[in-house]
This record gives sequence, C-alpha cells and structure tokens, in this order.
Amino acid sequence: MSLQRRLLMYLLICAPLVWVGAAWVSSTRARTEVNELFDTEMIRLTLQVQATLMGLDRAKGGATSPAVSQEADLEDLAIAVWDHQGKVLLTDREGTQLPLLTDAVGFVELSLQHEPWRVYYLQAPNHEWLVAAGQKIGERDELVWGLVESQLLPWLLTLPVLLLAMAWAVRRALNPMRALTQELQQRSADDLQAIPSQAAPAEIQPLLLAMNGLFGRIDATLARERRFTADAAHELRTPLAVLSAQWEVLQGARTESERSQAAGKLSAGMLRMTRLVDQLLRLSRLEATVGLTRTEPLDWQHLAEQAMSDSLALAERRQIELACDWPPEPQSPPDWRGDGDLLAVLLRNLLDNAVRYAPEGSTVTLRLTPNSVRVENVGEPLPAEQLQRLGERFYRPEGQAEPGSGLGVSIAQRIAALHGLILSYHPRADGSGVVAELTST
Repeated sequence: MSLQRRLLMYLLICAPLVWVGAAWVSSTRARTEVNELFDTEMIRLTLQVQATLMGLDRAKGGATSPAVSQEADLEDLAIAVWDHQGKVLLTDREGTQLPLLTDAVGFVELSLQHEPWRVYYLQAPNHEWLVAAGQKIGERDELVWGLVESQLLPWLLTLPVLLLAMAWAVRRALNPMRALTQELQQRSADDLQAIPSQAAPAEIQPLLLAMNGLFGRIDATLARERRFTADAAHELRTPLAVLSAQWEVLQGARTESERSQAAGKLSAGMLRMTRLVDQLLRLSRLEATVGLTRTEPLDWQHLAEQAMSDSLALAERRQIELACDWPPEPQSPPDWRGDGDLLAVLLRNLLDNAVRYAPEGSTVTLRLTPNSVRVENVGEPLPAEQLQRLGERFYRPEGQAEPGSGLGVSIAQRIAALHGLILSYHPRADGSGVVAELTST
C-alpha cells in the first residue's frame, strides 16, 4: 500500500472517530448545561410558589377542592402543592400526576405514566405544606439534541469537503517524494551524485542524508574496485610476459643444463605469480569487508608463535634471527579484541617484510608493550619519502633483491583499520632500521 493511500485511510478512519468523540463531549456538556438551567428554574418556581403561599390568609380563603391554575398548561411541566394533611392546595393539569412524597427533599427521578420525570420537592419551614415542581426528562433531551444537531449538522455537511481537502493536502505534501522517485528512476547506474537536501522537507532530509551517505560509500567502493582492477591488470601483465618468455626459453633449450636453468627460472616465476595472486585475492576480500564478523580476546602468545613459525623458513634462508620481546611483569600485552586469524596475517606480513629487507645475519624482533605491538629490524633506515609511500599498492623501493608483490603492507593496513588500529613506520630509537608499530586509536 502506498504512503498516500495509507495516510488517507488513517484520516478517513480517524476523522469520523474524532467527530463522534466531539459529538459525545458536546452532548454531555449540553446536557449538563440544560440540567443546570432547568433545575435552577424548577427551584426558583417552587420558591416563588412557597412565597406566594406564605402570604395567603388560609383562615379566610381556605378551599375544599383543588384550585387549578388558569394559565395555559405545558404538557412537559407540572406543579402541585399539598398541605400537612396531604390535601392538594394548588395544581395544574399535569401536576395531578405528581405523587405526594412527604419525606422527599430536593430532586427525585420518577417514572410517571411510563415516562421519566425529574421532580423537585420543597418542604415549608413549619411543614405546613409541600411544593413539588416537575418536568419531563424527554423535554430536556429534546433540547439537548437540538443544540447538538445545530452544532454537528454543519460538520456533517462539510465532512466530505473536509475529506477532499485532506486528500488534496496529502497528495500535495507527498509531491517531494514523487519528485525524488522520478529523479532516482531517471538516473543512470553510475550516477552517484548527492541529492540536494537543503530545500527538501524536514521529514525527508534524514532519508536524503542517509541516501547520500550510501551513494558516497558505493562511489568509494567502486573507485577502489576500479583502481584495484587497473592495478592488478597492470601488475599481472609483467609476470605473465616473463613466464611466457621463460616457457619459450625452456622449449628452446638444447642442453640439459640450459633446460634445468630455464625450468628453475620458470618455477621461481610461478611461485612469484602464485604469491601475487594470493595477495590480490586476500586484499580484495579485505577491501570488501565492512566490519569484523567476530571479535574475541587476543591470545598474543599463540599469535606470535604462529607468525614467527610462518616466517621461519625465510629467516633461515637469509640467516635472520627471530626474537620476541614481552613486557616485564606485572605488565601484559595490549588488551585488545579482534579477529585472531586476521591479526595473525597482519603479524606474518610485518615479520615477512622485516625479514625480507633486513641485512643477512641480523635480528628481527617482535616487541610487545602494554600499548603497542612492534616489528623491528636493523640496517640502513629508509628515506622519509619511502616511509610515506609504504602502504601504496604494488609499491616496492628500487634495488630490492627479494621477490615481492608490494601488497603486504596494504593488507596489513587494511586489517589494522578493520580493528580500529593505526599502523605506522619510523626508524628505531638509534636512527637505524625500520619499526612497524601497531597502536590503538
């Protein structure tokens, strides 16, 4: 169901309900006011009759039969007067229906000839007579409903006009939504420009801001994917050409020595290609990851052992000694939470880079402090320009003898970002070597 139909349905349901509620309140208030009005008149009438009776000379003007009022009677009103013996002194035509209730004082609800009446009884101070004035309740109801109808009839007549006006207002108010829908429908798939939200209604602005944020994130993701695809295509072109050339050399080899040498180069090229593809796939998965799927307390001893074990073969080949430095008691490694598998990849990449570019026969140290994790090697420090470029995809300083793809630091930085950590590079305290330091934000 559309938003417009839903709003109209709510209005069509709520408007009559509110109208009925208003009618009930109006009738209740009108009944209260009418009762107060007529009750006051009945009390005033009985007081006037009592005052008149108190001025009569009963010794001279006593009557043996009821004296009926000569004024025009109203069928819905009645008055009667009795003496202390229960004899009728004064009554009108309808007053003959009123019963004598010697103990009654004030208002009494009665049923006379199957019709409800409201009667007010007033006793004389010396109980010499009793005055009663009554009125049909139906007369009051008729007046109440007359007042209510006079108020509600215009509402009933204008209700269809009101509903049409509300339908027009709802449709008019939803014009910005229709305009937004048309704009989005007309956009091309690669048009991720932000939608202007300054002139939009206040209710739509949060939606537009959220959509613009989504467009920005999608645009950034697509830009990363395009850049990644272009870089990957560029980097894969060279090793594939090298492999093709080495394969041709292997096929054209005439002696066993030439064939063995060409096969070795082809095998090394295949290993470099395998490593490059593996790094590309790993970086692609990390780039597509928005947040961590699991976080847990980190077992730094297990992570250090795993990372150093993975880097041991390369360290032995280059005669590099691996060392691990733990914080002194009672201090402990950083109390971080995260994905242990990803952080193991991060440490392995940092150790791999440190071992790969450290001088042969030197030491690479994994140092854990209460607030950071560091991987240090010795040797010549990197220039400031190269330190700033560390982390660029496929970037490798010139003059490197060890094979690599230039993606290890990028992968490590992406894993650090997913954990809310900062990976930075700087020389050692004595100005030598390179330190890769992992700290919390």
